[in-house]
Amino acid sequence: MIKKLRNRILEVAFRDGMGHIPSALSILDIVWTLYYKVMTKDDQFILSKGHGVMALYAVLEEKGLMEWNSKLMGHPRRGGAIMASTGSLGHGLPMAVGLALAKKIKGEPGRVFVLVGDGECNEGTTWESAQLAAHHKLDNLVVIVDQNHSSDRAIDNQDLTRKFEAFGFVARETNGHDLFETKLWFDTPLCIVANTVKANGIPFMQENSWHNRKLTKEEYEKAIS
Repeated sequence: MIKKLRNRILEVAFRDGMGHIPSALSILDIVWTLYYKVMTKDDQFILSKGHGVMALYAVLEEKGLMEWNSKLMGHPRRGGAIMASTGSLGHGLPMAVGLALAKKIKGEPGRVFVLVGDGECNEGTTWESAQLAAHHKLDNLVVIVDQNHSSDRAIDNQDLTRKFEAFGFVARETNGHDLFETKLWFDTPLCIVANTVKANGIPFMQENSWHNRKLTKEEYEKAIS
């Protein structure tokens, strides 16, 4: 299934001239695990690192929750199965905290899952939200950090697990590409720091520190092969 979804991401990225392929491939296993193995009908999901949206599109299409036959935006836009419009980094976690707090006040079932990038952890809103979540004891909130080391060139975040623990979270580190290991760690209140690889499964993208550009025909064929 993951190979099928990875091929679908490459196919549509090439067809529509979309970028941010490596970010989508680094979170694909996590998003698939959430939708197929973890979340229930009462749960909500926010993709805060919106530029990885092709992974979300591929999974939602496979589950029959949306169609990807037409050109879609390069960041999530609220509507249908997509909970929140994101793209400006640092906004998804604050929204998730609000949703989780609203659920607690109303006594509603279900959890709120939010997937943030390690680069987002350079944003002040991330830590303000973490502090607020701990203050309100939001045991229905699960934060997942895609630690693909995108931000290392700017700021080395070092031990994010320890940092989230300092803000009152139960924090654990896992292999973000090991579907069974990742599934077992879902527990609340929790932050999961998932170690991932940008462009996972496409070696030449990994080697070239590919971030955001369109595929040429030759690159597309090489990636598919």
